[in-house]
Amino acid sequence: MFEALIGQSPNFEALLRSASMVAATDVTVLIVGETGTGKEVLASALQQHSPRSDKPFITLNCAALPEAIAESELFGHRKGAFTGAVSNQIGRLHAADGGTLFLDEVDSLPLPLQAKLLRFLETGEIQPVGDTHTLTVDVRIIAATNANLEDKIARGEFRRDLFYRLNVVPLEIPPLRDRLGDIQLLLTHFVKRFAADHNLPVVNFGKSAMSRLHAYPWPGNVRELRNVCERLSILLAGRIIEEGNLPAEFINRAPAQKSIFALPELGIELEKVEIDLIQQALTRTNGNRSRSARLLGISRDTLLYRMQKYGIS
Repeated sequence: MFEALIGQSPNFEALLRSASMVAATDVTVLIVGETGTGKEVLASALQQHSPRSDKPFITLNCAALPEAIAESELFGHRKGAFTGAVSNQIGRLHAADGGTLFLDEVDSLPLPLQAKLLRFLETGEIQPVGDTHTLTVDVRIIAATNANLEDKIARGEFRRDLFYRLNVVPLEIPPLRDRLGDIQLLLTHFVKRFAADHNLPVVNFGKSAMSRLHAYPWPGNVRELRNVCERLSILLAGRIIEEGNLPAEFINRAPAQKSIFALPELGIELEKVEIDLIQQALTRTNGNRSRSARLLGISRDTLLYRMQKYGIS
């Protein structure tokens, strides 16, 4: 269904199943994921497969908003409302009427603006800066963040009531290091795309390069993989990429493979070890699944998938 979202790993397929159900509704969505995982791509896919697909899809990067004009950008303003307001201007919420507004890095909104966004979510009304009247608009909100909002709430940097209002349906995109089985699919997709875009022959990856790619921690996630593919597609068009062809910084950041646990002479039952670690994490966090997932170094969706797989409640 979501052609732009590529992956077959269990945790990613679980995300796609949830997204396909959410897309058909008007529910508010909070997309959570590290930088480069594809939050805006997912938001766009939700819009394209929703009843609002023929309506505006407006995006706003909250982190790039100067605080002085943030309210005007979101709600609009009237001529003369402040110095420099030489004409009326509609805000992003008004521009998205009938469609969807995607608020990227929503955790960066100033606290006073968070209160006004909360009021809009509760009433559907907006009041441009300098205006005495309110307008009612029909806008679906999809928000995204790479921050831990619970931590921000604890520090007084994000409103708890706004979090609850945005977090109606959370969708967590797993980082690329938790879906290494998708690397081959993503590589194939991107090198074919860039070969077509630049009218060049397609590159291929040898075994040594593939081994290095699977060992890499991918701090930049899918965006980093995409950039590497474009660089190699242009500089080494039509060639077979081996380990020595990969960028130096890429190789240098790949972690050395070190043994963390000593394998007993008689071996182990890996499934039992995984179940035990999951139960330990849940016990340590009093059942908090998000914190348990962080302790285990996996995404929340991956944890939920494995809990379901092993019948852990």
